[in-house]
Amino acid sequence: MPTSPAELPRARSLSVVNEEIRALLASGGLVSVEGRCRYEELLVEWAAAVRGGVTEAA
Repeated sequence: MPTSPAELPRARSLSVVNEEIRALLASGGLVSVEGRCRYEELLVEWAAAVRGGVTEAA
């Protein structure tokens, strides 16, 4: 388990996660059960990347 910020895994950029989502859905949006699980994981990662890119207003 990471104990310091330097040991935390680096988040992927929005564009990288978005590209993987698009590739997964490129076959007309129909995915296998495994693909659906991966899609849900990617959505969580995408949402975290969005939150990480938002800065609080002063």
